[in-house]
Amino acid sequence: MGRDDLYITVPSLFRCPISLDLMKSPVSLCTGVTYDRTSIQRWLDDGNNTCPATMQVLKTKDLVPNRNLQRLIQIWSDSVPRRQLGAESCPNLVAVRSQNQVKLLVKHLDNNNCISSLTRILHFARESAENREFLARIDGFPNKVFDFMTNAESGIKVVEQVVKLLDLMLSKIPDKTPLLETNSLSTILLVLQRGNSDSQTQAVRLLESAGVDGESKLKIAQKEGLIPELVKSLRKEKTPGVIEASLSCLIAITMPKRIKNKLIQHRTIPELKNLLSQPNTAISITEKSLKLLEALSTCKEGRIEIWHDSVLLQRVVDKVLKVSSNATEHAVAILWSVCYLFRNGKGQEAVVGSNGMTKLLLLMQSNCSPAVRQMSADLLKIFRVNSKFCLSSYDTRTTHVMPF
Repeated sequence: MGRDDLYITVPSLFRCPISLDLMKSPVSLCTGVTYDRTSIQRWLDDGNNTCPATMQVLKTKDLVPNRNLQRLIQIWSDSVPRRQLGAESCPNLVAVRSQNQVKLLVKHLDNNNCISSLTRILHFARESAENREFLARIDGFPNKVFDFMTNAESGIKVVEQVVKLLDLMLSKIPDKTPLLETNSLSTILLVLQRGNSDSQTQAVRLLESAGVDGESKLKIAQKEGLIPELVKSLRKEKTPGVIEASLSCLIAITMPKRIKNKLIQHRTIPELKNLLSQPNTAISITEKSLKLLEALSTCKEGRIEIWHDSVLLQRVVDKVLKVSSNATEHAVAILWSVCYLFRNGKGQEAVVGSNGMTKLLLLMQSNCSPAVRQMSADLLKIFRVNSKFCLSSYDTRTTHVMPF
C-alpha cells in the first residue's frame, strides 16, 4: 500500500491547528487564528485564556464564524474523490508534521476525537525511536493512553489503536502497573476475543510485560476468562505470531504452582500436543511448546497427564536431536521429569517404544550440555533396569541426527 493510500492530503489552511482535522465549523479568535469550533471551545472550557497557536493572551473569548473559509472547505470537499479509506475509516487523516502538533494531539486526546488522534500519534511513534522517546517525555502521555485501557466505554477500534501504541512504547514506559488494573485486563481480554491477529499479538505482549513478579502473575491468572483465552490462542487456526506470543506469555506467568495447575485444568497440555504434532511448525514455536510443557511437568498434575498420553510422549521423543539444541534440552527435561523423577513405568514404556533409548544413546555421544548429558544418563540407567529392551540390538541407521 503506497503512501497516497494511507493519507488524504488536506490543505493545511483547512485543518484545525488543535485537532488537525478538516474543520467542520471554522471560527476565528481575536488573534486572527482560525480553529474548528469544537476544538477551540473545549480549549476555552478547560480554563485557558490564550490562543493555542500563538499563546497570546486573549482580550476576548468571542468566536467569530469564518464564512469565507467554510465556503472554500465545502468547495474543496465536493471536489475530492471519496476514497475507501477516507470515507470509512479516517476521513481526515493527515500526517503529523511537527512535535508541537503531537503535543496538541496528546493534550486533547479524549473520547471525542480519539480515533483520528490515536492514528496520527501511532504513525508518529512508528517513524522512529526518537519519536517514541519524545512521546514518552510528554507530561501525562502514558496515563492518557492507559485511561483508554481502563475506560469500559472504549470500543474495540479505539482499544486496538491503544494496544498498538502501547506495544510500540513498551520499552519507553517503565511503569506498567496500570495494565494490571481490572478494567485493563478486561480490555486485553476483549482484544483477544474480538481483535484482529495483529492486535491480539500485541495485547499478549503487553500482558507478558506486566507479569514481572509473583503478585502480578497471579493477578493475570486470576482474571476470569483470561487464561482460557490464552490457551485458545495456541490453536492451529491462529496465526504463528499469536501462537508464539501466547506461548511466551504463558511461559512467563507459569512460575507459581497454582498457575501451573490452572493451565492444566484448562487443557493446555492437549493444545501443546497438537502444536508438537503439526508438520512444518516454526522452530521457535516448537521450542516454546516444549519449554511450557517442561514447566508443567514439574508439578505432579502435569506429570500425570503427560505419562497418561503415550502419543504426546512419542512427540516429545521425536523432537530430540531433530529440531535444535534448545528443543532437545527441553524434551529431555520432560522425559527426565516423567520417567526418572516420577519413576512412572507406563511413561518409561512409551519412551522406550518410541525409540527413546536410541535417541538418548546418540545424545550421550553428541556435544550436548552437561545438564542434558546427566539427565540422559539418569534415564538410560532407569531404562536398563526396568525395560526388556535389548541394548545390543539397537540400530542407529534409521535415526537422523541434526548437526548443531
